[in-house]
Amino acid sequence: MGLFSSPVAHLDSDVMDALETRLAEAGIARLIRRPAGHDAAETAGWLRALHEALAGSPVPRTEWPALSRSLGLDLLSRLLGISHSSARRYLSGARKTPDEIAARLHFLALVAGDLAGAYNEIGVRRWFDRKRSALGGKTPAEVMTGDWSAEDDGPERIRELAAALSFSPAT
Repeated sequence: MGLFSSPVAHLDSDVMDALETRLAEAGIARLIRRPAGHDAAETAGWLRALHEALAGSPVPRTEWPALSRSLGLDLLSRLLGISHSSARRYLSGARKTPDEIAARLHFLALVAGDLAGAYNEIGVRRWFDRKRSALGGKTPAEVMTGDWSAEDDGPERIRELAAALSFSPAT
């Protein structure tokens, strides 16, 4: 989602402090408080609550720059179903990102985040143009055409495919 400028290698107290700060700056999870102690179950519950809050909270201000760097503006605008010039205006902040485009952008940020655990940036970009049997022989990019929504069947299957890579024993 672009909340951190570089990947987080491990979760320690400093990273959790930074995460709370970045989330507050983005207006996310303001009422979700980190446990004061070191209880593993409470910390796990806190992290689950944050994950849920992040999944439901688009942040175009940080997602545009992060995805334009990792996917490239051409692929990103194609996946979002918008013109390259509109993508540039949203990226620069010259125009406010409409809610439906912000939702698609957020969906792509979540998918790209899952893919980043298995692929490098080139692999992530190429993933969107590879045919997938789970998508009826279509590529993810072919599924995300027209006026798609993250809740549609095709994008949901795309998210499941990408998320499965995060839990693969090969990664």
